[in-house]
Amino acid sequence: MTETPPAPSPRTAPAILAALAALFVGVGLARFAYTPLLPAVVAAGWFGPDQAAYLGAANLGGYLLGAIAGRWSMAHASRAAPLLMLATAATFLACAAPLPFWWFVLWRFVSGLTGGALMVIAAPAALRIVPPARRGLAGGLIFAGVGLGIAGSGFLVPQLLKIGLGAAWAAIGALAVAVTLATWRGWPPDVAVSRAETVAATSGRPWPLSATVLIVVYGVIAAGLVPHMVFLVDFIARGLGAGITAGATWWVVFGASATVGPAIFGALADRIGFGNALACALTLQIGAIGVLLISTGPLALALTSVVVGAYVPGSAPLVLGRLREIFHDPVRQQIAWSRGTIVFSLGQAGSAWLLSVVFAHTGDHRVLFGFGAGAFALALLLDRATAVIEARRRTPHGS
Repeated sequence: MTETPPAPSPRTAPAILAALAALFVGVGLARFAYTPLLPAVVAAGWFGPDQAAYLGAANLGGYLLGAIAGRWSMAHASRAAPLLMLATAATFLACAAPLPFWWFVLWRFVSGLTGGALMVIAAPAALRIVPPARRGLAGGLIFAGVGLGIAGSGFLVPQLLKIGLGAAWAAIGALAVAVTLATWRGWPPDVAVSRAETVAATSGRPWPLSATVLIVVYGVIAAGLVPHMVFLVDFIARGLGAGITAGATWWVVFGASATVGPAIFGALADRIGFGNALACALTLQIGAIGVLLISTGPLALALTSVVVGAYVPGSAPLVLGRLREIFHDPVRQQIAWSRGTIVFSLGQAGSAWLLSVVFAHTGDHRVLFGFGAGAFALALLLDRATAVIEARRRTPHGS
């Protein structure tokens, strides 16, 4: 089954909006709204700091399982995605009262599971009807939903907490329901894929080296992003002694950049190709993280917050677009993206655990940022080495 280039369709914009909404709810809110909620949960005495941290881990564990399970929902994305979004909303509503710890663990796990599944199915379902020349920008707009969740929760949660912690959980759940209902009809029709086509796509055909390395690179990218995603606010607030207000302010900058970053990287990919755009983005990350090793002034903090913030969701449309360049069979595209999402979640969870141990022993944030810069350097090395190997394979001998 080969992919036929789609013609422009009036359904394109609603489909992009529906996929954006799915990532806004499933990842932007389900994961990142918990960051500003966490200290409030501790302050209200619902749980201790250790228990509150475990709730974050439960979300990451669910995300991994959702990324694995999401592959089986791809053929029914238009029906599965809205239901997964409603399930995500239900996880917030279920946490609106101080119930036992195991209850919260269960629902935070479910919120991760639905988010992982939505990450796998949402973008491919919408991009299938987008003309190839516009897929970079379209993918960027879709993954901007994650950034909207980061920035939106940074502004919204502190205001909601003024009326109570339980009300804040419930209000976020209600927002997720409203967004789901508003975009429900935007999902494009599913494309039926026969079992024979799936078997043909998954057996008896070699898996390209470029795809295998790209998936590994995506996992290394996940590891490189963890220092900023987990420790940036703490570094500014405690490591630099600037206080929590300054840390929160830079987190808002980080989230605002995450909102526009995917579209910028996607538009770049439409101009120079996804492979070249990925290499440029990796190079930028090395500089933007490495700057913290030599400076912690306002300019350095601005550079690192904006550039890395843009790439937290901006890496996904570049990797997905590159996979679509490698595979012309939509079934193999979906399989590759599912594997990439699984490897990304493994890289993220493994790195978060490792860096937490390292920080507990060293107390030095710069060690963590050095790890992040090194991870991106490794990702760039793997990416460029593979590009050279593939170029040599395509060059006739003796030319």
